Amino acid sequence: MRTDDGYIIQKCLDGDSTAFGLLVDKYKKSIYALAYSRIHNHHDAQDVTQEVFAKAYKDLRKLKRWDSFMGWLYRITVNLCKNWQRSVSRRPDREFTEDQDPIILDNPSVDTYKQDNVYESIQEALDSLPEMYHEVLALHYLEDMSIKDMSRFLGISPRTIDRRLNEARIKLKEEMIAMMSIEYKQHGLPANFTFQIVEIVKRIRINPISKIGGLPWGLSLATGMIIAFLGFGSHLNLSNPLAYIMNSANAGKTSVIENGEIPVNVMDISNKPIFAGNQGDGIDIQNAFFMSPKDEGGTWTKKADIITMRGGLSSSVLNGKIYTFVGMNGEKCFQTVEEYDSVTDKWISKTNMSTARWGSTASIVNEKIYVIGGSNDNNDLSTLEEYDPIADKWIKKTDMPTARNSLSSSVVNGKIYAIGGFAGDANLSVVEEYDPVAGKWAKKADMPTIRNGLSTSVVNGKIYAIGGWGGWSEIPTVEEYDPITDKWVKKADIPTPRGWLSTSVLNGKIYAIGGLQRGVGLSKVEIYDSVKDEWTQGVDMSTGRGFFSASEINGRIYVTGGFSKSPDNTVSAVEEYTPEGWQSVVSPKSKITTKWGQVRQSK
Repeated sequence: MRTDDGYIIQKCLDGDSTAFGLLVDKYKKSIYALAYSRIHNHHDAQDVTQEVFAKAYKDLRKLKRWDSFMGWLYRITVNLCKNWQRSVSRRPDREFTEDQDPIILDNPSVDTYKQDNVYESIQEALDSLPEMYHEVLALHYLEDMSIKDMSRFLGISPRTIDRRLNEARIKLKEEMIAMMSIEYKQHGLPANFTFQIVEIVKRIRINPISKIGGLPWGLSLATGMIIAFLGFGSHLNLSNPLAYIMNSANAGKTSVIENGEIPVNVMDISNKPIFAGNQGDGIDIQNAFFMSPKDEGGTWTKKADIITMRGGLSSSVLNGKIYTFVGMNGEKCFQTVEEYDSVTDKWISKTNMSTARWGSTASIVNEKIYVIGGSNDNNDLSTLEEYDPIADKWIKKTDMPTARNSLSSSVVNGKIYAIGGFAGDANLSVVEEYDPVAGKWAKKADMPTIRNGLSTSVVNGKIYAIGGWGGWSEIPTVEEYDPITDKWVKKADIPTPRGWLSTSVLNGKIYAIGGLQRGVGLSKVEIYDSVKDEWTQGVDMSTGRGFFSASEINGRIYVTGGFSKSPDNTVSAVEEYTPEGWQSVVSPKSKITTKWGQVRQSK
């Protein structure tokens, strides 16, 4: 009987390189902790971990017993760590700066000096212990691995693991254990590590296993499951990716989905890994391919440019029209309001706001649009203005308690929630609720992660705060807010950390679009399923940008304006995303079209 790992290995050997992402998700934290326990450097441990999985994939055919994959990974890791240690011993002493975060180097401070001293103290204490203690400490405190799991991973009895862990704790002082635990928690693999590995192994060629003609002795588990589904008939739930195929009039034909650059057999179900919140914990790996979503196919089409080229704008949709507000170009702030009609693909100017600004947020309640906060001439604003699109008039409303820019807002049950942002020289976690009927603001529970440049969207009455700028860099953090209980919950990180992105909801899923990373505009689209707490990759935009607006109309997403780099690199382009399966509406002006998810049937 095949194990869970064996099933996934079979998928890889059958030619599905992206299936390897599930194995990476399952074991990456353990391998990283083991590598760190051997070489005592987080950056180098990350490099070794990447090399481990690349080598494992390349040599996958050499693994004779698929149920020993975890032990095989352990041996590869130990050998690569030994190679690393030998290579280091042959090199001249490396410069101190090689192991330092470039952000820290650019920002020397007393705090950084203290952190370095703590780190050195921890390393000195750990170096005084035999290697066998390093392993159990790293696996326990860095990976949160249980004694039972450590026993399976290291091939040592639980009693021995427990003894080693207790002896290690005795040899270290209590305060050193506490410091080590905190230090370990601050380091780890990046959120998009699995995605990076999958991209690497796509370029590694392993000869697929030839298809076995005879049954039942050559029957693979995957084939058996497909036959079982075929035998169940037409009662399959259409939410299952196989259901459409099984009930299709062309079910007897071989279908190939051309998704991006990779042709994938349609029976393989999914051609991208799952990015889950509790990676590798409690996941039914054997059934994961039948539960996981496919890449979302679709088309990006160029539409009429916005009239006033600008970034840092906000937008809202009312009565099938998009309204864009304020923004900036270079150092100039605008009061500009423009309306877009997606049917005619035309823009018209509307009545300006009273306050020029950028970095505001806009929300709709009872057919009125509320534009909140922002910044003007280095002054953070608390200004709230209400716009009536029918009358084309503005009314000043009660100011927000906390002046700020680069915040985000969402509406639940007729209340507007203004979340996060930036004020003065600090990121904010503040959440304030505005009641348009009463015209009053109320303080709510702070967001756990302080940030600006985030984006929020609502699914099933919950607000999801995604990405942003954490103070030193873009962050992948996703947190869910329940307005009823006034509580926040951590969710699965977005695979690509970024700030000043925009999010929009289609078919109950959140599309995280674009954003800035290290000052460069991204075209990347990643899709979040809040029910499964999983991320998948979508179809990239044609134009990389951040600080733009995204709006949904009739099942399509429109992205408008933004910056490709700095405020001096402003984008006027408007792009429309149409999900796969929707009838495409292309303007005669449209020149750029990106198509994914085309299906071809073999004859």
